[in-house]
Amino acid sequence: MNYPDDRLYSEDHEWITKGTKARVGITAFAAQALDEAVYVELPEVGDELEAGEPCGEIESVKSVSDLVALASGTVTAINEAVVDEPKIATDDPHENWLYELDVSERGDLLDAAAYTAFIEEQ
Repeated sequence: MNYPDDRLYSEDHEWITKGTKARVGITAFAAQALDEAVYVELPEVGDELEAGEPCGEIESVKSVSDLVALASGTVTAINEAVVDEPKIATDDPHENWLYELDVSERGDLLDAAAYTAFIEEQ
């Protein structure tokens, strides 16, 4: 799997774009493990997130996974298309973001090469 270099990754298999205005989503590794998403619970616009804290969940026919905030900041948008049709989050996870965040501080994250090495050890 290829992981885009324009974002950072967590060991919880989520990604965040670089910059102070960032989009967040799940990785292809997470999408493959989940299979097909059937429900997504996202934070609300205006919510203040704390890096490392749970902020939502994604449910599939196989399992339920918590979404963990990759950065502290204020939620500025959610992807309504993913809420309406959760399957698109797992169909094309690097294109279909979950929410946008005005970042004040990032958590402990990996670049694409380090994330690839991490999942290869799994």
